[in-house]
Amino acid sequence: MTVKPAQELRRGWTTGACAAAAARAAYTALLENEFPDPVTITLPGGQRPAFSLARHAVTEESAEAAIVKDAGDDPDVTHGALVVVRVRALAGGEGVRFRAGEGVGTVTREGLSLAVGEPAINPEPRRMIGAEIAEVAAQYHAPGDVEVEIAIPGGDRLAERTLNGRLGIVGGLSVLGTTGVVIPFSCSAWIHSIHRSVDVARAAGLSHVAASTGSTSERAVQSLYHLPEEALIDMGDFVGGTLKYIRRHPVRRLTIAGGFAKLCKLGAGLLDLHSKRGSVDLDWLAERISDAGGDAAFIESVRCAETAGRALQLAREVDYPIGDLVAVAARKTAREQITDETAIEVLIFERAGELVGRSDG
Repeated sequence: MTVKPAQELRRGWTTGACAAAAARAAYTALLENEFPDPVTITLPGGQRPAFSLARHAVTEESAEAAIVKDAGDDPDVTHGALVVVRVRALAGGEGVRFRAGEGVGTVTREGLSLAVGEPAINPEPRRMIGAEIAEVAAQYHAPGDVEVEIAIPGGDRLAERTLNGRLGIVGGLSVLGTTGVVIPFSCSAWIHSIHRSVDVARAAGLSHVAASTGSTSERAVQSLYHLPEEALIDMGDFVGGTLKYIRRHPVRRLTIAGGFAKLCKLGAGLLDLHSKRGSVDLDWLAERISDAGGDAAFIESVRCAETAGRALQLAREVDYPIGDLVAVAARKTAREQITDETAIEVLIFERAGELVGRSDG
């Protein structure tokens, strides 16, 4: 497969931008019995994208428009999904009211930016939709009091591939988008979920949360501490983003759990643990063993190991606590990112989930 250079990657549009465009088209048709196609909206950054309608319909009471989400070259779970918006007039003075249709979730836990019971349509998409409704209302001298129902058919199944369930968003997807633009491989949705996971844990009054780099380490730390689901944060490679958010929104105790290779990177000072950001520095690992007074022959074998996994294997063969050494270094890096208000522990697990390294101070 040929991978495009980063500068050629095509940007796309968020579900919030698609919903705003569909809402504008539907409200225009409700007032004028004619759909603008394509329909143009204004994004928070001033961009003016145009969206083609995939389908539309109008009745005496409501109008509906649908847009196929185009996430550009980003591997977004909602790429290609149909975003359907139905607009219905309300009595004067009610403003814009939002409703979750098929495939859009509902908030069931405290700690998010929306109240419990509200449709999972985030604040910025609500603002964007409200702005488009207001502009159309002004153009046609209408009151602008409407119900906006957003549906994403199949969204309940797509939501199973997101962190919505853990956040307490049930029944479907969230309508997201701060800027309206999807930047390829920015992983903004994942980082957003990390932030909301911290918010939910804090709102639930949890004193201990665990941020894991993957499913193996998450299962292992859960087996160790039996934490509630709200305390588990799937941070993936985004340890830096997780720590920076916790610095601003502290918790009492944080466990960082991950595999040996990824936490070697954290120990060496990397805050993005993705493989594209660099491989494990075996020279760094060998130097840490040397600083700790390790045997010269063993140090050289680690330096020449082909992978971090092989270095761990070599250490276990001679019963050397290399995992603890890496955990101490990883904890030091993490400690530099957040305040003393949060106690930090680092746990390192091998592929089968066995604990091979630990540092809690």
